[in-house]
Amino acid sequence: MAKNRTSAGLPTRQQILDFIASSDTPAGKREIAKAFGLSAQDKILLKALLKDMSDEGLIDVAPGRAFHKMGGLPKVTVLRITDADGDTTWAVPERWEAEHVPAPRLRVREMRGKRSALGVGDRILARTEEAGNGWIAHPMKQLARGEELMLGVLHEEGGKLWLQGVEKKERRSWPVSDAGGAEPGDLVLAEKAGRPPRITARVVERLGDPFAPRSFSLIAIHRHGIPSVFSEELLEEAERVARQPLGDGREDLRHLPIVAIDPADARDHDDAVWATPDDDPANEGGWKAIVAIADVSFYVRPGSELDREARKRGNSVYFPDRVVPMLPEVLSADVCSLKEDVDRAALACHLQVTKSGALKSWRFTRAVVRLAANIAYEDAQAAIDGDLENPLTETALRPLWDCWHALNAARDKREPLDLDLPERRIVLDEKGRILSVAPRERLDAHKLIEDYMIAANVAAAKALEAKKTPVMYRIHEPPAREKLTALKEYLKTFDIEFALGQVIRPATFNRILDRVGEEEFRPQVMEQVLRTQTQAYYGPENVGHFGLALGSYAHFTSPIRRYADLIVHRALVDAYRLGPGGLTPEEAGSMDRIGQSISQLERRAMEAERETIDRYVAAYLAAHIGEVMEARITGVQNFGFFATVEGVGGDGLVAARDLGAEYFHFDEAGKRLVGEHSGEAFTLGQRIELRLVEANPVSGALRFELPDGKGSAGGPQRTGRPGKGAPKRVIHRRGRPGNIRHNGRKR
Repeated sequence: MAKNRTSAGLPTRQQILDFIASSDTPAGKREIAKAFGLSAQDKILLKALLKDMSDEGLIDVAPGRAFHKMGGLPKVTVLRITDADGDTTWAVPERWEAEHVPAPRLRVREMRGKRSALGVGDRILARTEEAGNGWIAHPMKQLARGEELMLGVLHEEGGKLWLQGVEKKERRSWPVSDAGGAEPGDLVLAEKAGRPPRITARVVERLGDPFAPRSFSLIAIHRHGIPSVFSEELLEEAERVARQPLGDGREDLRHLPIVAIDPADARDHDDAVWATPDDDPANEGGWKAIVAIADVSFYVRPGSELDREARKRGNSVYFPDRVVPMLPEVLSADVCSLKEDVDRAALACHLQVTKSGALKSWRFTRAVVRLAANIAYEDAQAAIDGDLENPLTETALRPLWDCWHALNAARDKREPLDLDLPERRIVLDEKGRILSVAPRERLDAHKLIEDYMIAANVAAAKALEAKKTPVMYRIHEPPAREKLTALKEYLKTFDIEFALGQVIRPATFNRILDRVGEEEFRPQVMEQVLRTQTQAYYGPENVGHFGLALGSYAHFTSPIRRYADLIVHRALVDAYRLGPGGLTPEEAGSMDRIGQSISQLERRAMEAERETIDRYVAAYLAAHIGEVMEARITGVQNFGFFATVEGVGGDGLVAARDLGAEYFHFDEAGKRLVGEHSGEAFTLGQRIELRLVEANPVSGALRFELPDGKGSAGGPQRTGRPGKGAPKRVIHRRGRPGNIRHNGRKR
């Protein structure tokens, strides 16, 4: 499967879709390249990106045609039968991402060797072919029938109830045969009922107000096809395995003050830590440490229904109001969750850490642990800082911090990529209403746990390599040359030199940020450095982890929520002969395929989580429509610029046509729009005041405009690049992140 390898100069998939939808004329490759000011090298990459988007069913790239139709289909895809009466059978793509046109209907050819017996709701794997003005599907295989469920909003028309899907692409409304107690305006989950041509919608679950915060994650779950319900049979299997005894032969670690340090609102606890000074003379001044991880492989055995479901999900998906777990709650939140004063099965990573923070040795055992405490990050930090009394401060926390200082020093010496990009935290009340949206605070306690987990992940990878056992590596490749070239051109606009001939290491990018210092354009340079990086993935071939500056790295520490970690656990169980639940020959031979699958599922989860955050942010900002807000420009193209509200997030477009009567030139190298006569400029990274004119919680979309129609300063001003001595058209107010102003005043 092609990877998403957009360079810093390339638009994203969504930006291309937005441009096609807003273009007054048909938009072909040439028009897209011109709109985004792409270089000759980027045009080559654009061609590959458009091919990927075509394969994904996002756009139509038929030779010689513009991309306004957006009716392309993958050559082989899964279809769902919608009509099967008479002599003709029709189907639609099971998943359709294009938002501006409805999914195409395909005429289904009869399955070879027999007359088609396909019915409404059946699923097929088919080869697609465009013929004339339509599409033909050539069935290859009939698939298991899935649930025909739709997420939509009820509305009344002509005295009847209708169901309208939540997606923009959903143009058709379905008559409702059974509302199940739901009323117009409700968000519902419904199934198709009846036979063609009288197919109706029957409500199976009333979800309530589509604009209510708790609905936002449901929209993402449905849109991305994330499995969110466990079958009764699987839940029974989970209950059964949860009752099994921990077994003999486990190392007893219950006497040690092992603690779990997690977010205060953590829904599962799969890791815990312990450290003490090492009494081994050969490791003078060093430490012994244990990273205890929930022994999920003991409960979820290869080939079981639990295993098949976990692999299908790939990972847990975390939303502000809920978690869609990889494993049933009896495992994920109970018997596999490491909790205070309860015996739990663990896979223990025993580490020897030198006084310089290097890993001297490691071993793995199956163990039984009884945690001394579950502690929130903030409380652990407060205890170490002396701001909170905790009986475990000296016996458990202080040794952990002492050992971590060595691990942290080794990390600094290794110089991994250091991008301080804030994470948004959505705070909800008990009814799911939004209390605040703010950057998440990053404490030493967070860094401590992160460094212990990294140490255990390195040990797991190296241990399996030494045992010559297959490894599911976490791979992060170095940046591609075309991305580095784009970064070089970008940095040149700030008079920052970047040599392409040098050996590129993570420290290379850290030096760039050091040179930028605390300049106000630091965030935009940091974001460009992030865009230069490749996307991490899973696989059995070791390429190293560039961002962490590590040669061998695997994910071992979160088997409750990541299938990759479960595979690593099974490999360790097999390599160290620790009992049942080890890696099977079939799994060992399918590592590449499993890696590709869980990498795709990880990307799906990330997109769903990000979209849901955007919906929450839009809902939070919806109460402030018409107000002027501090924002920062995050993207500039010749058709306008994208901006995000400072400290809150959410992206919105300010179209070039809304900047006034003056013509604005697009300076591709400087990433800015410049007024033809006034010299007024809108530059990537610039802080600016914008008026919020639209916030749609269901789609997560925002739209801004200038406060007075002439630019945020109220009139023409000239601008120059930072460091050039020319006046800068930048808002310099330094209020708290996320301050919202109305008519220039704080609220």
